[in-house]
Amino acid sequence: MEPEELSVALPDVDLACLAWGPADRPLVVALHGFPDTAWTWRHLGPHLAARGHRVVAPFLRGYAPSALGTSHHVGALMADAVGLFERLGGDERAVLVGHDWGAITANALGAHPDSPYRRVVTMAVPPLGAMAGAPLRLAPRQLRLSWYTLFHQLPALPEATVDRWLPALWRRWSPGHDAREDVARVRAAWPTRAHVRAAIGYYRALRAPWRLAPEHRRWARTLQGVPTVPALVLHGADDGCLQVRYAEHAAARLPTSASFVRVEGAGHFLQLEQPALVDRLVADFLSPAGGAPR
Repeated sequence: MEPEELSVALPDVDLACLAWGPADRPLVVALHGFPDTAWTWRHLGPHLAARGHRVVAPFLRGYAPSALGTSHHVGALMADAVGLFERLGGDERAVLVGHDWGAITANALGAHPDSPYRRVVTMAVPPLGAMAGAPLRLAPRQLRLSWYTLFHQLPALPEATVDRWLPALWRRWSPGHDAREDVARVRAAWPTRAHVRAAIGYYRALRAPWRLAPEHRRWARTLQGVPTVPALVLHGADDGCLQVRYAEHAAARLPTSASFVRVEGAGHFLQLEQPALVDRLVADFLSPAGGAPR
């Protein structure tokens, strides 16, 4: 099923989106992460649409054909997700799905009392608050895996070397996955150095929270929260970005309204590596019975 293309004008940014399913069906907003695009939902979008949902996947601010935007903090992404809910006619059935940065956004909104989303699905990054107190023995390996977060703080160099580290991240984060198609789509979404800078800006924004606009600050206060709404948390067993053991540690600290599934045979981009399984898990969670194996 080929997606529909649409543009949604929000107060401070215009977002280009891919969409599947009739506009009058229950809304699912799906947020991609880094370094990725809305095309990461090319399997889940049609699968949910065939089961009666309207799936809308924006290109995050900074990723063409969406506008660059001026803020790239999670608080801005949270505001964008709420804005999409409002502009697209979301109701009490709306669900927020997120991967990587999208997962951080969905987890934080799932913890926010003013969020309009009553269920969330997150992939590859469990709730940050639930990871607190993880065993120290995990830290040395994670520091090696997370080198890119420090690298992205450097001035100019990440923008100048994007064609080296972009494919390398996909190879390391999802070993064995043929990412050539996805890497090409990411580069198409980063046509200029300004776009690369915007995508890296999500990491740089974390070091300067005082620059967050007031309209975004109100959302960001639950960045470290744990969803209080029903949640499905998925993590690839072979994730080369965030060790699955962090997710397993977090799973033991989730409320009873949340379910955790370790996805075997998948790395960081589990929705692309094990699409049939991920599609089924999400569809089951969204069904009226609502649930997934814990």
